[in-house]
Amino acid sequence: MTFIYRGIALFVLAFVLRCMLREKDFWKQVTATMVIVPLAMRILLIK
Repeated sequence: MTFIYRGIALFVLAFVLRCMLREKDFWKQVTATMVIVPLAMRILLIK
């Protein structure tokens, strides 16, 4: 079950990262980074 959870989080992380790199607006990139940090922590199982 943990592998499925981490896989879903990794999929969402990759999608947000891709969108962040394509975005031109600085503030939207900052917002994406604020989403990426908790997702990366969830993948690494850090609270």
